[in-house]
Order: sequence, then structure tokens, then C-alpha cells
Amino acid sequence: MGHVSNTEHVSTGTTEETGHRSETVDTDAGPARITWFPATDTTKTFPATDTTKTPGARPVLALGHGAGGGIEARDLQALAAALPAHGVTVALVEQPWRVAGKRLAPAPKTLDTGWRGLWPALTAAGAPVVAGGRSAGARVACRTAAELGARAVLALSFPLHPPGRPEKSRADELLGTGVPTLVVQGGRDPFGRPDEFPPGEYEIAEVPYGDHGFAVPKMTGPGQDAAMGILTAAVTGWLAAVV
Repeated sequence: MGHVSNTEHVSTGTTEETGHRSETVDTDAGPARITWFPATDTTKTFPATDTTKTPGARPVLALGHGAGGGIEARDLQALAAALPAHGVTVALVEQPWRVAGKRLAPAPKTLDTGWRGLWPALTAAGAPVVAGGRSAGARVACRTAAELGARAVLALSFPLHPPGRPEKSRADELLGTGVPTLVVQGGRDPFGRPDEFPPGEYEIAEVPYGDHGFAVPKMTGPGQDAAMGILTAAVTGWLAAVV
């Protein structure tokens, strides 16, 4: 696994200025980074009578980025901005390859190693953790959820197949999570439109006209702000039922 580095703590600003903090976590794949957006609604906590959780802890949604970008992705930032007010702490996770400044993501096995290594830092508060991510990060969350004890999985822009290659399906990763799972997919995502997904024990929510990054055309669709509102509302409602 991994441990929180005592010597490489990285701050992105004081809590008073930004409301979030960052920490570096050593993993077998190299140093990863977690940026925390703490819950601000104190009503979503767990009572002392619930012996399976730490009293007062707030649920955590951990979100990894994709292979083509980092935690600046619009969907990750929208959730980090919206969910703390609903009692959910959001942890945006940067994989070691991004922290190291590399341009290309490593093999899936290495991504899984990085995610496993930072999991103890995500669970340290004793709260239930929902594993999630966008694109390649969603695949990591799906592959590792059961073994790590994730409460549920949030798969944003799950890459069901490479563009134009529906025969190269990755549905087995999605169908094998073993925990409650929500997919949020753009209506025109070339990596898999919502109507391409197979039946299974998961829920799916569509962002109309959204592409793989949930961008929507300016002349059609609900507009970019409204699209992010659809996404955050779907995730907020689902989380309320699973944590």
C-alpha cells in the first residue's frame, strides 16, 4: 500500500482562502497527490450508535482523472464545488504519472497500483469511501472497488470502447464492480453513448449532447452550466441513497 508523506506535504492555499488542502502520498508507483474539498454541511455524519463508521465522519468521494488530463477536468471540478455543501468530502486524486509531469499515462496495472497505494489515506478518517473517476480513472475505480472495500463506484465518461471500435468492449470492468455503481455519460460520447451500454446491475445517467469531456454544443443542448448541473444533481441524488 502507501503512506502519507510527512516531508512532502503540498499546500494549495490555506483553508480560509480556498477551502481545500493537498497532500502527497507515497505509493509503489511513485508519489500521488490528493486535493481535499471538505464537507461543509455538518448534518451528513454518522452517529456514535453506528459502530461500522467513525462518529462524525463525512462520506468521501474519491475521484481520479483520465489519461488525457488532470483534476482540472470540468466534471471533477463541478463535483468538488457542489458536493461539500451536501455533506460529502471530495478527494481529487492525481496519479503518480501526473505528479511526475509525464505526458503519457502508464499501463492499467500501474494505474491500479497507484490507486491502491493511496487508498489508506482516503479511508483514514473512518468514513465510507466511494471510488470514482473519469474515463481511465473510472476504469481504475471499477477494477479495484471490491478488493479495496469501496462503498460504491462513480464512473464518469466510462470508456466502454475505443472510438469507432465497439467490438473492443470494456463492459466486463463495469459489470464486475461488485458494489452499487453509477455511470454518468455524455449523450454523444464517442467512447460509448448511453444507449450502447449493456444491461447490468448499475445505474446510468445521461448528460444530453455531452461529449467525452461533457462539453455540449453552443447552438444545441442545455448549455454548459446546465449540463454540469445535470451531472452534479444526478451524482448528489445517487450518493444520498448509497452512503
